[in-house]
Parts: sequence; C-alpha cells; structure tokens
Amino acid sequence: MTTKTALIWNPSKIDEDTLRSAVAEHIGDDVQWWETSVEDPGRGMAQEALAAGCSTVIAVGGDGTVRAVAEALAGTDALLGIVPQGTGNLLARNLDVPLDDIPGALRRISAGESRPIDLGWVLLDEEEHAFAVMVGFGIDAQMLVETDDDLKDKAGWLAYVEAMGRAVAGAEMTAITLTVDDGEPQEVSAHTMLIGNCGMLQGGLRLLPDAKIDDGRLDLLMVSADGALQWMETVRSVVWDNGIRRLLTKDDEAVSTDSTQHLTAERVVVRLAQPSMFEIDGEEVGEVSSFEVRVQAGAVNVL
Repeated sequence: MTTKTALIWNPSKIDEDTLRSAVAEHIGDDVQWWETSVEDPGRGMAQEALAAGCSTVIAVGGDGTVRAVAEALAGTDALLGIVPQGTGNLLARNLDVPLDDIPGALRRISAGESRPIDLGWVLLDEEEHAFAVMVGFGIDAQMLVETDDDLKDKAGWLAYVEAMGRAVAGAEMTAITLTVDDGEPQEVSAHTMLIGNCGMLQGGLRLLPDAKIDDGRLDLLMVSADGALQWMETVRSVVWDNGIRRLLTKDDEAVSTDSTQHLTAERVVVRLAQPSMFEIDGEEVGEVSSFEVRVQAGAVNVL
C-alpha cells in the first residue's frame, strides 16, 4: 500500500492558511488536498483520494464532513484521520480526538495508531446512508447538540434538562411497527427513536449509555413519555439514572423505564403510522415513513 495522504477540508470551518501551516508542520508537505462543497460534503472527494492511491484520508470539518468521508472509506484499508472543526464533533468526542486543537489532532494522526470502528447504515427510499454517531426522529440528537452553549458552561448537565423541556411541546406520539434482528414485528407507540453507534454528546451526556463504537451492535433509545410525570421520569432516566449516577456507581447496564426503553441490535426495521422528520448524525434529511438500519462491524480504521 502507498503512504499517500489526502486531506479533505470544509472551507467554511477554518482558515486555509492556518490549516496549511499546521499540516505542513505535523504531517508534512506530501499531502493532496480536496475542498468540500455545498453539493458534496466529502464523499466524492474521498472516493477520488482512494482512486489516487491515498492510504490515509484526513477529514477536517464537522460531523457532516467526517460522516461523508467515512462513508467512502467503509470497507477499505484506508485510514481515517479526524480534525474536528464543527459544533458537535460527536464522533471525535467519542474517540477522544482533541477538540479546538488542530495541532493536537494532527499529532494524533501522525502517530499512526489506528483502531477499527463500526459504522451504521440506514436505508431510506432505497438508498443507503452511513452514519457514525446516530440516526432517528423526535426529540433528537440535534436538539441536544444545540443546547445553549452559555447555559452548558454555567449549568452543565442541567442545560440538557432545559433543552428537553423546550422540546416537549412538539412531541407527537405515533404508532410504530418495530422489528429487531430476527424477532417478530412489535406494535409500539413513541414520539422519539434514536439508533446509535456511539452515545456521548456535548457536556459528557451519554444519551445511549451502553453504546460502544466497536462492539458490532447498535443501541436504540425509544421515548414514549406522555404528560408531565412521565416527562420528569424521562429526564431523570437520561440525566440521572443513565448519566450522573451511572458515572458515580459504575453500573454496567442502561436503566429503562415505562417511558424510556433501551435496546441493542444488529438490524432494526421501523414502520411509522405518521411521517416524521428524520436526521442522520444531526443533519435533517426530511420526513420518512419507514427506514431500516444495520451495523457494519469494523467498517473504518480511525487514527
């Protein structure tokens, strides 16, 4: 295999001169550069990099850029490097990649120590899309990612309680036909479903506390809270039972309640009675009435 390095960067996220200077210092000058566009956040550029013989592909940008590059690298021997430059940087957080530290992220890449991670794939309208973090509908990851930054700085975990409270008014229950792995279809009702490959969000909140990025499985959170008491139970489950208390007690398993269910699977098929807005790694992709999700174990090697 060659040792060519490609760098795919989002020009809206970072100054080019600053990036080039850091790359020259920590990676070297023998790097091929591709710039993302509004039309293509990085998948096509990563495919071009592979065709050019690049064995390491560095994604510089937010979760959208990282996801697009990872999708192209899935199943290949190429290594993925991440220089997080977005708002959430959720995959980077789950991999302990240095944040707000371009030299630190580049030094990690140049060290050359890689690990395989899983990717999830979601089938929408006969087209599959990869995801590195999570997909779903309802009171979703995007809401939590965009929790007020000033409040997070001042109140920490309590900022997520405030964000959940704001989302309650828009929650609408819908009937769902849910099939997990080879099981029989189940008829359930919920207003939120998240299926993830890893579960830590900003502020250290683990929305999917059992999720591991390399266990060959996906984790599912289904919320059906209805009314003030169940919403209080849901907030307690997410923030306390599966958050603060779990960190303190080192418990091994996620706590489910009547209104907050945790499951794990390799494949999930979902049919919705009413179309709902759907997101992939925090990016809204429109309304869906059905979707199928699967995991690809060890899909990408990440530096």
